[in-house]
Amino acid sequence: MSSRLLSRAPQDTPGTWKSYLGLGVILLVSAFPVYWMFVIATSSDEAVMSSPPALIPGDQLMVNLREVFTMQDVFFTASLINSLIVSLAVTASTLFFCSLAGFAFAKLRFKGHNVLMFIVILTLTVPNQLGVVALFIVMGELGWNGTLLAVIAPGLVTAFGVFYMRQFIGHAIPDELVEAARIDGALTMRIYWTVVVPAIRPALAVLGLLTFVATWNDFQWPLITLNGTDYPTSMVALSDLASGNYVVYRRVLAGAFVATVPLVVLLLVGGRQLVRGIMEGALK
Repeated sequence: MSSRLLSRAPQDTPGTWKSYLGLGVILLVSAFPVYWMFVIATSSDEAVMSSPPALIPGDQLMVNLREVFTMQDVFFTASLINSLIVSLAVTASTLFFCSLAGFAFAKLRFKGHNVLMFIVILTLTVPNQLGVVALFIVMGELGWNGTLLAVIAPGLVTAFGVFYMRQFIGHAIPDELVEAARIDGALTMRIYWTVVVPAIRPALAVLGLLTFVATWNDFQWPLITLNGTDYPTSMVALSDLASGNYVVYRRVLAGAFVATVPLVVLLLVGGRQLVRGIMEGALK
């Protein structure tokens, strides 16, 4: 009986040339905007305005980068540092608070937890743009407008992160494991640190990557609260590069290329760790 079931189990088959061709086309189409950005970032004004446009990278990358980093009214170096500070702070706080709240909603039973979870899910249906005015007023009352605290504070915890961690913890950690730890005398925070956190590392990796990328690419709220200050983020600095009556596209895309490099490196390194963590979780 078992041999019959094994014989009917689906086997891995090598991909055909059509599947590889389709994947190659999708890869080229997806990567072309990044390649085109690099081409313009390495070109001169004449090459940018040429017809047909240049498709081969030039030799002006260092010249364009020098112009970007030496502009007096953009503060591009400071913007990269500020984006790194904001992204790291928001990612760390999101991982801690969302995983802690997800653990509470998934494994702890307290009065009103279903109502609170419904409210958390309900906030996902509200566009962020509707709360900008109220958020700006609150940050103004706290005296945080124009500072990085105004960018960090609203992202300390997210409804998506709470819901995602609650779903993952609910399926990944058996109730019996939590009860066994409680019988052994472990308190709630001890159970969280020693039982929950090691088991949800793949989910933490996914949430951390998504949060870091979303925070780094955030533009609307930093533009509103940091407008006119010397503490912009990278996306606000890029908008300053693209403003004015005459836009120097080689300069704008050189700055965009620099702002994209950390994300590409993070996804390459973090993606490998993510796959490894998922495979470890599957084996366990």
